[in-house]
Amino acid sequence: MRQARGLSVVLRDVQASQRSIALIAEMIHTASLVHDDVIDDARSRRGKHTVNKIWGEKKAVLAGDLILSAASIALARIGNTTVISILTQVIEDLVRGEFLQLGSKENENERFAHYLEKTFKKTASLIANSCKAVSVLGCPDPVVHEIAYQYGKNVGIAFQLIDDVLDFTSCSDQMGKPTSADLKLGLATGPVLFACQQFPEMNAMIMRRFSLPGDVDRARQYVLQSDGVQQTTYLAQRYCHEAVREISKLRPSPERDALIQLSEIVLTRDK
Repeated sequence: MRQARGLSVVLRDVQASQRSIALIAEMIHTASLVHDDVIDDARSRRGKHTVNKIWGEKKAVLAGDLILSAASIALARIGNTTVISILTQVIEDLVRGEFLQLGSKENENERFAHYLEKTFKKTASLIANSCKAVSVLGCPDPVVHEIAYQYGKNVGIAFQLIDDVLDFTSCSDQMGKPTSADLKLGLATGPVLFACQQFPEMNAMIMRRFSLPGDVDRARQYVLQSDGVQQTTYLAQRYCHEAVREISKLRPSPERDALIQLSEIVLTRDK
């Protein structure tokens, strides 16, 4: 009886720590969005005014820093050095991803690899490492940790690919932010890079980051005339299929089924 009660307490503590990982991941994500909006001078997000729009850049930067500090305190309280190392990697990746976004590659093959690396660091790393951290707390098997990481990585990349598609296919009201936002920021995402294969004249626009009058509208038309949206969607499907393949290595459970369903939701969302 005592042993069973002891196991119950341990399980409850593990689950509490795993929930803390979810909270920490959300705080890191929120802080990164607040800082992104400052860098991009964004006026709206999900249909609401951004922090920098309401309170200005200085307070927005400090607000993002405050959220990150709260996440760091919560992470330290978990008291697991492996988990701390895993989740601090996310913060490093976010910053490196932002630096990658500031640059671009002249070579077309390098350009797509650069885009996927940036996508991993800015989006998928958070999901991959959060999944891994939760698995470390719940299971000692490194094989399971790697399965969790690969699942999160593939779902995360697929999520961003679909986000890049929606920038061309959804209206502003659905997205809660202006469409073609990435083009206006000078960013060449998946649909643009695929479209460039059919319309090589886009290369010059990509290199000048769509900075000349008419570049954004012309690039958008090239994307819509090409199969860039379909190709990017297909690539997202491949990443989701890989996520399902990875998570299916675990024994059947309601939790595993929920993760498989989540990968399907990523592909079908419209905002």
